[in-house]
Amino acid sequence: MKRICIILLGGLLATVSCKKGFLDINTDPNNPSKATSSQLLTASEQGLAYAMGFSNQGRGAIGFTEVLSVYMHQVTVRESQDQYGALGDQFDINNAWTQFYSAQSSGFGYVGFLENTNVLIRQADAEENHVFAGIGRIMKAYGMSQMVDLFGNVPYTEANLFYLTKNGYPKFDDGATIYPELLKMLDTAINNLAQPGGNSLLPDGDDLFYGGDVDKWTRLAYSIKLKLLVQQRLIKDVSADVTALLNSGKLLGELADGFMMSYGPSNSPDDRNPGFNDYYATQRSHYVSPWFYSILKGYNPRLFTGIEDPRIPYYFYNQIKTTDTTTAGVGNTDYRDSAFVSILFGSVGPNRDRSNDNSITVFGIYPVGGRYDDNYKNYNMNAQTNVRGVSSASATGAAPLRLLTYADVLFLKAECMNAGLYPDDGGATLKKAMEESFLQVDYVAGRANKNQNIPKLAGATAVNNYINQIMALYSGASATGKLEIIMTQKWIQSYGFSCDQYTDYRRTGYPVLFDPNDPTQAPGGRYQPPIHGDPTRGAASQPSVRVVLGRKYPVSLPYPADELNVNRNAPPQKQPDAAYVFWDK
Repeated sequence: MKRICIILLGGLLATVSCKKGFLDINTDPNNPSKATSSQLLTASEQGLAYAMGFSNQGRGAIGFTEVLSVYMHQVTVRESQDQYGALGDQFDINNAWTQFYSAQSSGFGYVGFLENTNVLIRQADAEENHVFAGIGRIMKAYGMSQMVDLFGNVPYTEANLFYLTKNGYPKFDDGATIYPELLKMLDTAINNLAQPGGNSLLPDGDDLFYGGDVDKWTRLAYSIKLKLLVQQRLIKDVSADVTALLNSGKLLGELADGFMMSYGPSNSPDDRNPGFNDYYATQRSHYVSPWFYSILKGYNPRLFTGIEDPRIPYYFYNQIKTTDTTTAGVGNTDYRDSAFVSILFGSVGPNRDRSNDNSITVFGIYPVGGRYDDNYKNYNMNAQTNVRGVSSASATGAAPLRLLTYADVLFLKAECMNAGLYPDDGGATLKKAMEESFLQVDYVAGRANKNQNIPKLAGATAVNNYINQIMALYSGASATGKLEIIMTQKWIQSYGFSCDQYTDYRRTGYPVLFDPNDPTQAPGGRYQPPIHGDPTRGAASQPSVRVVLGRKYPVSLPYPADELNVNRNAPPQKQPDAAYVFWDK
């Protein structure tokens, strides 16, 4: 059993060396005893993306989005996060924590984050390599802020310092004391990047995010500052600092500025988006949430009713070719609307555990580089075969993980305006944010396309009509209603990365999430769409579909059992539905 404080890849490489001249004859130039800043940077960046994204055990990517996408009702699964049941022994939480803190190589091939990043910063400072030092600090500030947002109190001041203190049991710092230090760290990073002179070594291809572009890293640092300030807006007055940032012209300003981990189409070595795993896994495990689907379809009676989102065929791929319910190959389903097949969150019906591997709806080209649904709305009722199952050959998996994008910054700006932190009602900014969201889908589709004729979304008539309908709702809404529209649109566009969604929801209460205890949302309730294209049938007509929920919503993630079992300075395990993060009021 390993602890987060163990010095592994980065720490060993940075701290173990022989005396000058000792056994030089046996020195292998191909296996140096010290990792270069370039090597540490690449490992740190990949480790950060793995820790925050979807899980793919086969390639060592274990990320928090795996659990949080279910908590944010964009994905349903059969694992313990169903019905909010993820506890400290949850595989994804345990291993994403290790992925974040360590730099460990194991059977799953972890490429950890914080240990490599700490070594990178120390080494770059010692070598006066200001650019590498600044990038390291920006990544550390971003990553630690995510850990505070997810868990509350976490190891920080004593984390990964065994090389210095010999203390293998780091304390857990109060999240309220960590946040100010992260803002200072970002200021230091900005100064690092602006500092002339020093080591001439600059990142290039080893920088998987920005290719060494200092201006983009600087803009990211300012944008992370905005994000951290907005996160605290309910507990302190941040208006002056927010106004200064929004007026600075230094935030992310275009799609290419986005903090995105690029993935490629190769399967050997595998550099595909970890969420693409369902295209080639022996058993598919991710289902598109019917709640998310119903909102995009315009079925939900509470919000965007009757407004169908043009992003549906980009977001979801239906493996069923026809709407025919009698054709063999589909089987009994827990939830079905025409060609869309899924399972309900919290379902205990007899069809919940049927695999439906060749008929379930899978991720689309957005967000994981899957298949664009070119058959959407054109189902062939006379098709000989009812299913078109996907495989690794169906698509590329080359979709980036979008950690913080220009669209995200625009939605943050719109939220600030709605909250009175900046003098504007946010309407024009919301419209710009939605327009950027559609450009973002086009960008991902362009990178991940595999020989498909995929129409552009941005500027299309259907997209313009959709945006105009949403803006009409916005103009007639109360301040609270406007906030709901802003946050729901942000939730829709950030499909594929759920860490910020989870944080946004706890801060604002939006978007409204599925609650089977609410009779208007339970199966047979008003949100349910027609089943099999028959408008007279709802989910209540399928007696096999039942949903129960006996847990409250988790306001933070439980601590990993592996950490609590070995760290004598760790706090007791928390009650996830009662352990609020410091900014959550």
